[in-house]
Amino acid sequence: MSAPTRRPRRTSPGRLLARRLAEHGTLVVAHRGTAVGSIAENTRAAALAALASGADVVEIDVATSADGEFFAFHDGAERRLLGIDENLTRLAASQIDALRYVHVDRPGRPARVESLLDLLAALRPAALGVSEESAPLVNVDRSWNTWSTLLPALDGLDMAEQLLLKSPAALAEPLDVLRRHGTAYPYLPICTSVEQVREVVGDPDLEVVGVELLADGVDHPLADPGLISELHARGLCVMVNAEVLTAGAPLFAGHDDEAALRDGPEAGWGPLFDLGVDLVQTDWPWLLHAYRGTRSGLAAAGASVVDQEVRP
Repeated sequence: MSAPTRRPRRTSPGRLLARRLAEHGTLVVAHRGTAVGSIAENTRAAALAALASGADVVEIDVATSADGEFFAFHDGAERRLLGIDENLTRLAASQIDALRYVHVDRPGRPARVESLLDLLAALRPAALGVSEESAPLVNVDRSWNTWSTLLPALDGLDMAEQLLLKSPAALAEPLDVLRRHGTAYPYLPICTSVEQVREVVGDPDLEVVGVELLADGVDHPLADPGLISELHARGLCVMVNAEVLTAGAPLFAGHDDEAALRDGPEAGWGPLFDLGVDLVQTDWPWLLHAYRGTRSGLAAAGASVVDQEVRP
């Protein structure tokens, strides 16, 4: 069976991402939005809080109910967030609708697990009252196992430029679904080896705009500055994770949020900027945003000094 014809493009799938990179350099990606105080993760409120905290990209997880409805939730966190032991993906949508985020639910403001499509629709330019050029980017994570049904649903939102899709490069089936799909979505493979990077980034049937690199130490081949420079030379961006997950395993060479909080942002996040990483996912977007501003200020001051020194 031949692949369906892609829809005519109004613009390049990665145009909005490229614009943000040109504006800000390194982009701040808020992990599951910003869940602080009375705000639950993976909700519209968390997404808006992330944008208010200086994030350029909001990461949202996807979980699919047993009857095929899409929710914004990281399955596996049910006990912590909902007080149940059952995996969300084994429940019907009506059962999920009855659940509440136990730590923030209160009378008059029920804290429900939110519909993914409703959450994404709330981030469209018209819903936010901003121009298309100012629309936020959304990193749609953990969705790849249901792309055959999710991608057509995402098409209905007409926000393909805003959505960054990801999947493990080692999984062939989601890539096949994405290749066959009629709408071009910006795509970042999640890579754990140089071989995976080389295999996927040259695929002519995928709209690869960058790669997400996972490296468990500073000596890992994916933490090599030469590789990052090579990817940049090919017009690709590089995303890494600075958030620290429950297991505590390093996601990118030990350069992470905890190091930034414990030893200072230059120690935790500075190496990522030095490497030229383009997107950094964090649980502390307001602090990373402030650090980026400090780096930009220092760079601007340095450029001004050089300009004065060479001016006749």
